[in-house]
Amino acid sequence: MSQQHEHPHTHHHHHVGNERALRLAFFIIFTFMLVEVIGGWISGSLALLADAGHMFTDAAALAMAWGAFVASRRPPDRKHSYGHKRYQVVAAFVNGLLLLFIVVLIIKEAIERFVTPPEINAPVMLVVATIGFLVNILTFWMLHKGEKDNLNIRGAMLHVLSDLLGSVVAIIAGLAIYFYQLNWVDPVLSLVVAALIVRSGVVLLKDALHILLEGVPLHLDLAAIKQDIIDFSDDVENVHHLHSWSLNEEEPLMTLHVKAKSLANYEHLLSGIHQVLARHGIAHATVQIEQNYCSSHLEQQ
Repeated sequence: MSQQHEHPHTHHHHHVGNERALRLAFFIIFTFMLVEVIGGWISGSLALLADAGHMFTDAAALAMAWGAFVASRRPPDRKHSYGHKRYQVVAAFVNGLLLLFIVVLIIKEAIERFVTPPEINAPVMLVVATIGFLVNILTFWMLHKGEKDNLNIRGAMLHVLSDLLGSVVAIIAGLAIYFYQLNWVDPVLSLVVAALIVRSGVVLLKDALHILLEGVPLHLDLAAIKQDIIDFSDDVENVHHLHSWSLNEEEPLMTLHVKAKSLANYEHLLSGIHQVLARHGIAHATVQIEQNYCSSHLEQQ
């Protein structure tokens, strides 16, 4: 016997707020990216040009994250029975790749600046970097109000946070160049930002890839869940074929087989198992209760 039990979790209000924040963040970042390109070209600053290039990929990343929220609202259909919520994870994964691509570009430019130091207009660099700092603070704050555990939002926040670091570096480099003529500070600090971006990108890629590869949600302990089900009732003899994965970081799914000593209290047993799963944050599970082991389980013995 089998039973599928689902409690639809609606994060509608959060998702609408996230989508609105991403849309506004995109337009802010894209507009200022154009300002930084002009400022970096006039001043000759690598920190500004690197940050402008970073902001270009950030604008693309924010647009993709925004699009993922739009796509995830589409209902399940004949070809996508679980719906389209995975788009958010795919967007986060691509954003992680973009972060690492940014690092390659920054390192390449930094090496070239070490070999051939250019003239840098420090006042222009400082003005543009300061405006960029304020813009990134505003954008980060808007995204930070969203769902902290949403991988798509986290990917967007990491892009903006790395932009924020780039603005801080540009300000520090501009001050060092203006007061002490230390042009080497510009590429050195750009490499520091690159190192920070690498770490963020790798973590984001790792988390997104774990979901895409149907890994067990990181917050779940399958052994503990199995034991809780066994302890729930004396009628439970064994739990096997316990599998869990997730559509995104918010919605874990689970399937399991339960061998019962008796099916006399089937409804009570099924209801109790779902209550145990709900305590572990699992709202959508398919439970098969059987009095005899299924053939696939016997083959593994």
